[in-house]
Amino acid sequence: MAGIYVHIPFCKQACNYCNFHFSTSLKQKNDFVAALLKEIDFQKEYLANEAVETIYFGGGTPSLLTETEFNGILQKLHLSFSFEKNAEVTLEANPDDIDPAKLQQWKQAGINRLSIGVQSFFEEDLIWMNRAHTAQQAVASIKNAQDKGFENITMDLIYGLPDMDNERWQTNVQKAVSLNIPHLSCYALTVEPKTILQNLVQKNKVHDVDPDKQAAQFLLLMDWLNGAGYEHYEISNFAKPGKRSRHNSSYWKGKYYLGLGPSAHSFNGASRQWNIANNAAYIKSILNGNKMSFEKEELSRVQKLNEYIMTSLRTMEGCDLNYILKNFGEKVKLKVEKDSERYLTKKLMVEEELRLILTQQGKLLADGIASDLFFETL
Repeated sequence: MAGIYVHIPFCKQACNYCNFHFSTSLKQKNDFVAALLKEIDFQKEYLANEAVETIYFGGGTPSLLTETEFNGILQKLHLSFSFEKNAEVTLEANPDDIDPAKLQQWKQAGINRLSIGVQSFFEEDLIWMNRAHTAQQAVASIKNAQDKGFENITMDLIYGLPDMDNERWQTNVQKAVSLNIPHLSCYALTVEPKTILQNLVQKNKVHDVDPDKQAAQFLLLMDWLNGAGYEHYEISNFAKPGKRSRHNSSYWKGKYYLGLGPSAHSFNGASRQWNIANNAAYIKSILNGNKMSFEKEELSRVQKLNEYIMTSLRTMEGCDLNYILKNFGEKVKLKVEKDSERYLTKKLMVEEELRLILTQQGKLLADGIASDLFFETL
């Protein structure tokens, strides 16, 4: 089974913290869609006849696409790939783009899962982040989606804003739970390079983030959502039973995926490649040059092992020592066990049925623990 990610590189306005590839000008949107359809033709052999079980429209803001554009892209995908019955088709949408008419269009087009970029239910937070929607629109978008029959909804929330105290963070989480959202993706605010936020921090116009406060809010989040019946199935993702993101789970399980659109990444088990992160160059390379512009790397055994360690430790199932034994040998398995002993002793990790699983405190240090277990050579 495999997944397809479609990157729609357009937004109404730039959020202060965002470092994803996008443009706030829609002038190239028509040419982009034409290039995207042609890229699907170029890449229809990439997944090696694997059945597609998920499509994910991300960005950018995919909800800016018209009904005709959505239908054309989905039709082209279905003509070019073999799809599993009941495939998960996710659309990222901003609250200000969601209304009953669009929801009906998306449903008819085949969208069966929505990812709504709420981020916060507080007006002051949304203004600080330069979001395009209001707190009222955040709530209305969810209720409208539910009224139109969308049961599979995920929502993004951001914690650790400089002026966000624990009480306000709890109110955000409780609001999401009360709205009966089956899946939540929660991220600590990060000051990414070359973002508006980094520029504001460097000029002392806004406060920098406080790692200790973010850690405390993450620990609170885990307790609150566990008490509300959510599985903490990946570091940033929480789901009611049966409502995990099938698409994102495929990344963590090492399944094949094809990325379409500028900056999109693809993986076929042996190599990884990523498209040029420039709309004009992407469009020109496909429409005028009859070729694609991307970079590619063949993955070594060491890279495959380290990626497995990193991604598996982020999940509630943990790092499977039997998988390492089967795919990399006993010597590698024994070294991973030995290197993990100090984290087991410090109760940052537990071992259950030959699986290394991070504890709540361990999840605060997930990236560092994973890198300590990495191999330089095999």
